[in-house]
Amino acid sequence: MRNRRSRKDDEYATPPRGRARSGGSWLTPKRIAGVGISFALVAALGVFTFKTMKDNEEAQKSGPKLALEDLMRMGSDDPFAPDPRTDALKAQAAQAQKAWEIKHAREKDGPDWDPVKIVKKAPGGGGFSPQAFPPGSQPNPGSNKAIGQKMAAAKGWAGEWGCLEKLWDKESHWNERAMNRSSGAYGIPQALPGSKMASAGSDWQSSAATQIEWGLGYIAARYKSPCGAWAHSQATGWY
Repeated sequence: MRNRRSRKDDEYATPPRGRARSGGSWLTPKRIAGVGISFALVAALGVFTFKTMKDNEEAQKSGPKLALEDLMRMGSDDPFAPDPRTDALKAQAAQAQKAWEIKHAREKDGPDWDPVKIVKKAPGGGGFSPQAFPPGSQPNPGSNKAIGQKMAAAKGWAGEWGCLEKLWDKESHWNERAMNRSSGAYGIPQALPGSKMASAGSDWQSSAATQIEWGLGYIAARYKSPCGAWAHSQATGWY
């Protein structure tokens, strides 16, 4: 004889596989798994974001990670633009030198006074710290002149080498560690401040080639040519 199920039995019957007892629910095993994966991804993204923020904070503390060229492009200052304040300092330094020369012109065996001093540590500025020179290294003005002559010729100034040689003989004796006693200008081209030369390279404090590259750019921007710069220096005592 066939058994008949009562309505009460039907009320407690097991719902179809994959559906909630209340019927019609979206909470299938597949969807539950998907929700779990979504929560896991959100959590992982949160951890990644937090770690990135911490890494950025540490990077800011330890210094910029951008290339020096990118940092310089981000700045608004033109390293070759006329600067009335620094030009005035150069003029004052030239006047101080002239006054000294006049005072001691008639003294026999009087003290020699050179407006240039050779520093034992490169100056800082512009985000750079003062830097000690490599132990045992020495400036080589003769080698620096050879580099300068070659670089000037590459810019089309081979015929103006005499002007450039005299200009930087007067300014720094072609010594990459030269500093003006009065103004604080630094390097072979006597940049003021010396950190302006960072636009030519991060090794501006000690590299003669980097200093020369910046100096040639400065001459081109301000005086068009080495002889133009030399003429200005002869007329005013500075360039």
